[in-house]
Amino acid sequence: MTADPFGRVVDYLRISVTDRCDERCLYCMPKGYRGWARRADHMTADEIVRVADAATRMGFRKFRLTGGEPLVREDIVEIARRIWDLPGAQTLGISTNGTRLAPLAQDLKRAGVRSINVSLDALDGDVYRRITGGSVERVLDGIDAALAAGFEVVKLNCVLMRGFNEGEYLPLIEFAAARGMPIRFIELMPVSRAGEVLGPAFLSIGELMGRLEVRGTLTPLPDFRPGHGPAKYYAFGPLGARIGFIGAMTTPHFCGTCNKLRLTADGRLRPCLGRHGEIDLLRPMRVGGSGPEDALRDAIENKPEDHGFSQCYQPDRPMTAIGG
Repeated sequence: MTADPFGRVVDYLRISVTDRCDERCLYCMPKGYRGWARRADHMTADEIVRVADAATRMGFRKFRLTGGEPLVREDIVEIARRIWDLPGAQTLGISTNGTRLAPLAQDLKRAGVRSINVSLDALDGDVYRRITGGSVERVLDGIDAALAAGFEVVKLNCVLMRGFNEGEYLPLIEFAAARGMPIRFIELMPVSRAGEVLGPAFLSIGELMGRLEVRGTLTPLPDFRPGHGPAKYYAFGPLGARIGFIGAMTTPHFCGTCNKLRLTADGRLRPCLGRHGEIDLLRPMRVGGSGPEDALRDAIENKPEDHGFSQCYQPDRPMTAIGG
């Protein structure tokens, strides 16, 4: 295992396989973004697997495929299967908007995917369309297919947005609880150029927890860990729900246990989502034929102690280009 300068064991690699997406979420993809037009910059399946293989030999054990929307790649099942076949891989997940999940769920399960995270910011079709530009019915079909496929974990993710989906939180909790799924609420972060949803749209996890506690008890679940991220989980008594809260903007020492690196679709390692630093991994692989180990080590050694969101952080490229 490899530790960063602050003693945190880094064993989790989130791999963005594309910056393409079939939705246009306000907090992720700015209007007019067309970064995917540079197709030559995107990593091939062989290159992605080569990086994952090198990572396992350095002690990485947890992998998650992200985007953009990872399921828009025609070779996503192949990529998943080849990563799961690596001797060191212990867990493999996918984060998806769910719109293409229904026809792929069984194939992904057979390929070795253990967990699915589905973004679901609203159940109301009009609210969902306002936030994402897409159809919630397709997402619900994808969730049903994932549950039927028997993944070890199917989780829901919802981004908190004041004035957009405040009326959806209780229905989403009820929806998740009825299906035995954990749901995570995530504070809005400055990770896109979609400035129209920052500032007035921010709603903290503390405020949401206060609203929920008016209706019932939130009981901490310190031993409940359905994933490898920073969420803190609670049982919500009235509904028997398990709710995770991710508060990057308001939680003290939020980065104290960070264990991950991000690999962007154009082959750059990002030690921290909330810092600008990136390390080019792909160009040395293509030009010199060198392996990715040096870049992985550099990324770990340059992992900062915490993010810079509270320091007037301005994103240099949107979330869809960085990877979820």
